[in-house]
Amino acid sequence: MPRAYLDEIAAVARRSEAAGAAGMLIYTDNSLADPWTVAQAVLERTERFVPLVATQPLYMHPLTAARKVSSLAFLYGRRLALNMVAGGFARDLTQLGDGTAHDDRYARLIEYTRVLQSLLRGEAATFRGEYYRVEGLRLAPALDTALMPDFYVSGASEASAAAAAAVGATQLGYTGPPEALETRGDAESRHPLALRLGIIARPESAAAWEVAHARFPADRRGQLAHRMAMNVSDSVWLKQLGAIADKAEDGRFGVYWLEPLRNYKTFCPYLVGSYDDVADCIARYRALGYRTLVLDAVNDEADLSHILHVLELGRRPLVPEPA
Repeated sequence: MPRAYLDEIAAVARRSEAAGAAGMLIYTDNSLADPWTVAQAVLERTERFVPLVATQPLYMHPLTAARKVSSLAFLYGRRLALNMVAGGFARDLTQLGDGTAHDDRYARLIEYTRVLQSLLRGEAATFRGEYYRVEGLRLAPALDTALMPDFYVSGASEASAAAAAAVGATQLGYTGPPEALETRGDAESRHPLALRLGIIARPESAAAWEVAHARFPADRRGQLAHRMAMNVSDSVWLKQLGAIADKAEDGRFGVYWLEPLRNYKTFCPYLVGSYDDVADCIARYRALGYRTLVLDAVNDEADLSHILHVLELGRRPLVPEPA
């Protein structure tokens, strides 16, 4: 099935690029194809699309990551974006022999990213930290400054926010419903924010929920797997979303829905409802400072057309602009 996998990647990338999406997130864990190889396949099959490559320090030295960025830029004249990942599945970290505590992983990620950024800027990198030490290290081939990647840091904890601020990155979060964030005052964030979620929208709310329940039916085995993951993981975002999901029998809070997460079918919230209701929710996230949206997998072109319509509506101001 490698050909089918490659064809699907190409189809998703081309469809998304044609729709106006800037890029796509490429995951990494111990069970997936190498994200850099997938990113290269995406570059070869698109014109402007930007792969957002999950980058985990345990998998490679910062020089290796920098060389991959600069080599792909040199060969294709294209830019990547990097999603800096501090942790991962508990079983993956165990298999890799990593017992580093949660907040310490973000401290390591800061060091890793600073070395990586220094190399990509063309500097002779000298760094002496707790986790990384380099002396006069240089990158070849050098990266064209116009192709410097954007950086993201995944997470919802204070440690992830501090890491994003420390390296000038956008914090990519799996977050709660907007009303909870409005109460908490998340608009005070001092760094850019990105949101990770799925969208199922139709002209009428009932039709959207019919699609949602058909796509993500209740799954007892999935619920057990989710509960097990909650018990062994130290992920702050997973525990936060799990706690929110447990407050409603069906994981539903207006258009905000966590049942797919609770059934272990995906790892992000969904917005489900009518065009107007979902668009209003997106507008509220925008008002909180979220400027980048990373969508969960989109089923087909028809589904994408519904989402694009909602995103366009979501650009409307929440209140009339002053004359």
